[in-house]
Amino acid sequence: MTEPRQGTLAAFRSRDFRLLWGGQMISFVGDAAFIVALGWRVIDLTGKASSLGFVLALESLAMLTTLLWGGVLADRYSRRLLMIGSDVARAVVMLVFCVVDATGHLSLAGVLALAVCFGLADGFFQPAFGGIVPLVVDLPMLPSANSWIGIARQGSAIVGPAIAAGLYGISGPTVVWGIDSASFLVSAGALWRARPRAIQPSAQLGMRKELAAGFRYVISVPWIWTGISAATVILMLAMAPFTALLPRVVQSHYHRGVGSYGLLFSAMAAGMVVGSLIWARWHPRKWRVAICFAAFGINDLGIVVVALSPWYPLAVVAGVWRGLWIGIGIAAWLTLISELVPEHLLSRVMSFDFFGSLGLTPVGYVVAGVAATTIAPTTILAIGGCLGAVLWFVPLAWKRVRIVA
Repeated sequence: MTEPRQGTLAAFRSRDFRLLWGGQMISFVGDAAFIVALGWRVIDLTGKASSLGFVLALESLAMLTTLLWGGVLADRYSRRLLMIGSDVARAVVMLVFCVVDATGHLSLAGVLALAVCFGLADGFFQPAFGGIVPLVVDLPMLPSANSWIGIARQGSAIVGPAIAAGLYGISGPTVVWGIDSASFLVSAGALWRARPRAIQPSAQLGMRKELAAGFRYVISVPWIWTGISAATVILMLAMAPFTALLPRVVQSHYHRGVGSYGLLFSAMAAGMVVGSLIWARWHPRKWRVAICFAAFGINDLGIVVVALSPWYPLAVVAGVWRGLWIGIGIAAWLTLISELVPEHLLSRVMSFDFFGSLGLTPVGYVVAGVAATTIAPTTILAIGGCLGAVLWFVPLAWKRVRIVA
């Protein structure tokens, strides 16, 4: 019998999902404000386009260090408690960041050290978060739940950059660091009240063997390993340079300030909200992998427009375009993973997804930063966007990937 289609708001029938979603919405706002303020603060500290790339690379490497083990632990123990522990640890890191900057002692070395601490804690959070959604909603509600998680993430990215731009200009970045610290505590408090469904973990075979079991599952499913492999290369070539070099592009190509930098993030986030809502309403049962990969490829054309457009308003439109397709792609991918992966393997698969997808982004950040000393940042972004737009369609040439779900 075909399951009845659930409405766009179906996930909010669950009290535990409402708690999870509300806490993450606040945390995402803090994170979105933080990343915009960080980009501008690092440029202020060093005056170099390459500096932010090094900071992001080090944070990513630190996260990758704990990510896979975080997946094993989240399949063994309470995903909720792992998320709370990570939230508290990141709140402490951000509080230290705030104090050091407020006292005038912040340096690039200090930013790098704090980025490492943040990344180590973040690695335990992401697999647990990826695995907890099916524990707070019923299976038919997963498209709605994953779409609304995306809406929380990207809707906050509309508000967060505006907060960062306003506060940075009025009172400096330290207030932003304080807001991000408080947002993690709000998230931890909401999770403390939630009561997700318990799972029956598989037999404990030792961390390495359990990690290997997760890896064997990933490589046995073509649409999962091809998607992760494509993301590994494309995020290095397209996303990492875009993130690392966008502040310099806004300054040197568009001759604008932090407000315009934040607006580009907000425009992309607005598009992602729309894309997530489209998926929540649509959630087709066929061709979902093809839709997912194609959406990711189409979004990268927006990077090319941002890099080459002579008009800033067109760059804003390109940001909305990117967000729309990213929103559809992420919601589709998360729905597929949470529906089709066995529950006892879910966090390990999520950890391999994050690890594989982000594994080469530190290289992308560093290479983009170094290349920007001799090549125009706009050229680097345009080349990366073109490559990404093409490479996402390569796995779809394989029928076993294209028509599986």
